[in-house]
Amino acid sequence: MFDSFDNGQAVSRRIFLAASAAGLAAPALAGAMPTGEPPETLVKTLYDSFSEKQKAEICFAWDYKEKARGILRSYLSNNWRITKPAIESAFYTKEQQALIRGIFEGIVNPDWTERFRRQFKDDMGGYGKAQSIALFGQPGQGPFEFVLSGRHGTVRCDGNSAEHVAFGGPIVYGHAASGYYEKSNHPDNVFWHQAVAANNLFTMLDGRQQKQALLPEAPDEALIGFQGKEGKFPGIRIADLSADQKGHMQEVLKKLIEPYRQSDQDEAVSCLKAQGGLDACSLAFYQADDLGEDRVWDNWRVEGPAFVWHYRGAPHVHVWVHVSDDPIVRLNSKNDSGALRQK
Repeated sequence: MFDSFDNGQAVSRRIFLAASAAGLAAPALAGAMPTGEPPETLVKTLYDSFSEKQKAEICFAWDYKEKARGILRSYLSNNWRITKPAIESAFYTKEQQALIRGIFEGIVNPDWTERFRRQFKDDMGGYGKAQSIALFGQPGQGPFEFVLSGRHGTVRCDGNSAEHVAFGGPIVYGHAASGYYEKSNHPDNVFWHQAVAANNLFTMLDGRQQKQALLPEAPDEALIGFQGKEGKFPGIRIADLSADQKGHMQEVLKKLIEPYRQSDQDEAVSCLKAQGGLDACSLAFYQADDLGEDRVWDNWRVEGPAFVWHYRGAPHVHVWVHVSDDPIVRLNSKNDSGALRQK
């Protein structure tokens, strides 16, 4: 089943422009990518274009496992390449590179394309240079998932093949805009406004609420497995906030999901509602690693039965996300030190 997508025409136009810039022949491209196709359809077009040699290196069975990383499709790290070939390398034809770019641009908010491009440049020297893809399952023949990974970014396109999860599974995003150690105000960081919004909510809390919300030290950022409805979530219960505070928390949520396409935003909200909404979650801020000691908390976390959004802003931004309508979902993840986490 494909997600609904209302910007396919714009995506196809961007693919066309990208291909034209690379010197591709327009008729060949037009025949491969009909105008208005959603990114899931582009995934199938991409898969059908692969040679047997390419498939052997980057295509896998739906539940392919590795000894070190477990089920590769659901594995997560803040800095990795899921397969060896870089997107912009001779491994892929120019047409395939254009398709991959089109898939990526189709699963993010069009208003965010330029901001992602800036993150790619700062963190990897540009789009496609240190990113790779993998394809699990066979599009058109059963469940499938396209995964693109690199430093500070793992995104997925699955046409709702991965059941019960938003975004096709756990994702990571981040940015080191001005070096590994950013200044306290995180200049030019494309994601820092999310933390500003959360900290604005912190200032709305009274003294008692702030004591509840502010904890000494954050858990490991990679620990985003679900606790379920009986879990003990850190910080202050969002259900206990006042109406205006809850309203601001809704605005924070909007900023968190905004970078991605509308259908994925809607799915994340739907999953959250199925588990009790934000009222079933808690919000925590962490004193440790307060850059500049300005009491603008760089590290914070929203967590509920099947919802984890862990924002680590020191020394630069990493955000780990896992959202589902069912808390019984397994996860593979890897933290900065390389320790494998499974929950």
